[in-house]
Amino acid sequence: MNLLKKLIFVLIGLIITSLGIKLLSDSLLTFGGTAGIATILTYVTNVPWGVLFFIVNLPFFIISIQELGKWFTISSLLSITGISFIREWFDLVIPAFEINIVIASIISGLLIGFGVTFVLNNGSSLGGIHILGLYIDKKFSINRGIVLFVCDSLIILFALALVGWFKAILSISCIFIASSIIGRYKKSPIKEMERDQEAQLVGKSLHS
Repeated sequence: MNLLKKLIFVLIGLIITSLGIKLLSDSLLTFGGTAGIATILTYVTNVPWGVLFFIVNLPFFIISIQELGKWFTISSLLSITGISFIREWFDLVIPAFEINIVIASIISGLLIGFGVTFVLNNGSSLGGIHILGLYIDKKFSINRGIVLFVCDSLIILFALALVGWFKAILSISCIFIASSIIGRYKKSPIKEMERDQEAQLVGKSLHS
């Protein structure tokens, strides 16, 4: 039952995050994370975005499987697949958002912040920078919200030449809102999984 509850919360998180990303994209704002890195690289190479996205995520999944565990890595991989399908489906069924670009950056930040928090707090992640944030949080006790904000802001700065100052500032504001929410409402999914595993072992020992 506990696993089903976590899966439901992860799914809710993926849906909320997808809405935030769609609003961001429809407002022609840029974004951070490995998706942002892959987008920047498509402007300087002839490699397709999908290939670049996979390559950019690969080192983070190596970190994940070594430091955060096999099941967490598999869960993150499934979340990335899930959000890709949900995001594409939204484009098919929901018309493009047409709202003020400043309001769009604020709402996107709120949606992505709460969506990613649901995903991270229930034993999964959206790969890339989120895995790095969890690893640094676990290893050095540095708030993952700070890690996400710094990394994403650096990515936005590299994209500055592509989107212009105004949109870059709004994109950083969106990231700041999302990162603040993620940092404020964080739980450790690694510790949660460890507690679940310990509870299972105790349960088995009691029944043996």
